[in-house]
Amino acid sequence: MLKLEDTYLHKGKRKALIALLREKGIKSERVLQAINTLPRHFFFDSALISHAYEDKAFPIGEGQTISQPYTVAFQTELLDVKEGDKILEIGTGSGYQGSILHLLGSDVYSIEYQHKLYEGTKRFLKRLGIEFHLFYGDGTGGVPEYAPYDKIIVTAGAPVIPEALIQQLKVGGILVIPVGDKKRQAMVRIIKKSAKEVVREEFDGFAFVPLLGKDGWN
Repeated sequence: MLKLEDTYLHKGKRKALIALLREKGIKSERVLQAINTLPRHFFFDSALISHAYEDKAFPIGEGQTISQPYTVAFQTELLDVKEGDKILEIGTGSGYQGSILHLLGSDVYSIEYQHKLYEGTKRFLKRLGIEFHLFYGDGTGGVPEYAPYDKIIVTAGAPVIPEALIQQLKVGGILVIPVGDKKRQAMVRIIKKSAKEVVREEFDGFAFVPLLGKDGWN
């Protein structure tokens, strides 16, 4: 079992990562502080642990990845997380992004499509003492029983924006989702102005694993 040790070396590497994220344009001090607080190397397989503070995505099994730190910071900054926000995360993965949202004081509901990953992450987060609501299933349908949400974040690339997610978003809420083909996506932010009206903004290109499910890639 991986020992959860956070050494001076790890803390130093995190500090250097924060400096890099600032250089790349991340402005939210709250987001940077959360990334600086959470040891990313805890979420890595021991064979890859030396790479934990590189600004890159890495495999976590089941064809999934832990997102690049810049991507995590960028998506989180776009979400504009407020203390007490009820946030739905589509794609729990390693649990790293959900844990960042949790550290920002939000109430996180997270759903994972891969059963093995869901079970492993649930056990691991318990060990870390990080608690949020975890579900197994098709995230393209959201988690309607706990809707509406203040914010929704999708951590896999979608061919289109699933309608269920817009429906489950509160008026005034924000949805952040990568949309495009299987290789490259634009980061899209949707702000729900009313039950019928949304404002759509697009940001730089990113590369995510495909969003699987009924309204994703099959």
